[in-house]
Amino acid sequence: MLRFSSSISRLILKQYPVRLIHARSRNRCYPDGEDDGDKARKREANKDGYFQLYKSKGQHLLTNQRILDSIVRKSDIKPTDTVLEIGPGTGNLTLKLLEAANSVVAFEIDKRMVEVLHKRVAERGVDDRLTVVCEDALKAEFPEFDLVVANIPYGISSPLVAKLVYGERRFRSATLLLQKEFARRLLAKPGDSEFNRLAVNVSLVADVEFAMDVSKREFVPCPKVDSSVVIIRPKAEVPDVNLDEWCAFTKACFGKKNKTLGATFKQKKKVVELLALSKLTELNAETEYYIGSNPVGDEEEECSSACSEMGGASSFKEKLMGVLKSADFENKRPSKLSNDELLHLLALFHQAGIYFCDRSKNTSVVIESFE
Repeated sequence: MLRFSSSISRLILKQYPVRLIHARSRNRCYPDGEDDGDKARKREANKDGYFQLYKSKGQHLLTNQRILDSIVRKSDIKPTDTVLEIGPGTGNLTLKLLEAANSVVAFEIDKRMVEVLHKRVAERGVDDRLTVVCEDALKAEFPEFDLVVANIPYGISSPLVAKLVYGERRFRSATLLLQKEFARRLLAKPGDSEFNRLAVNVSLVADVEFAMDVSKREFVPCPKVDSSVVIIRPKAEVPDVNLDEWCAFTKACFGKKNKTLGATFKQKKKVVELLALSKLTELNAETEYYIGSNPVGDEEEECSSACSEMGGASSFKEKLMGVLKSADFENKRPSKLSNDELLHLLALFHQAGIYFCDRSKNTSVVIESFE
């Protein structure tokens, strides 16, 4: 187990040190695994008031002061700004943010971290400018803020980015430290091997800029992969499209991103699913049909009956193929299409009465994963 020098200890917790898991060297990373000695030392550490950092929960602390300063500088924080931070941990980045911003609102679910964070900020005399919310950032409602600066836990990257860019709170930018592979997918363009539904959905409403790479060796405990910093800036103008419908459409298209659209929409399961949704949308519009007032079984009976009246899945598949052929989309692959092309295709489907989500339901894309 790693024993910190006094200077490194002060950077992390000052008089409230953290006992690291699987971090046996400052400059090298080792595979996960514990021997009996590790377990014994951890038990002894707990008696002394130490606590453990868990890789499984994404608890990797960035300790390099130069990189922390660079992240804050690239965030372009104004003295009047309120900054939203997700997963502040023990406050290494938080303290830097408080030096630049008017206030910080930090969401931290680990109460042990919250206690340490409060103590460190109080020692600096700036606790009146920090608000810590001990709740799940994916489930909680965000307060008003100007920008986001955060070292995001890897496990919640996709739903958290979705909540930020598709949420109701408007903000100037989000400077995020993410897993390098995830960042590359976020930055991908049509035709790139990494291009995927994540990039499509985010680029509809925001621009993404690469800022810098960060080695895994700058974290404790050391993760298995490197990280990257990206800056997300919401667009001033976005296409006039229902976002729930857009996300359902891209999910249908990018299930197999390298398959042709013709092959994707010929699948029986996809045909039946879209047939039911499209007919249900027509029923809702014509009869002011309320989904919530009927049991699920009744709803399914209505859909089944409606599908039969339309002539069944076979004729509906011909309708789908007709839309694709009308604009030469049948042999095109989603991984090669721009957002403008996808928006055009979605409009063609709508003109034919084909929809991808039930808009009568109170659905939301806020915390849906884009992957």
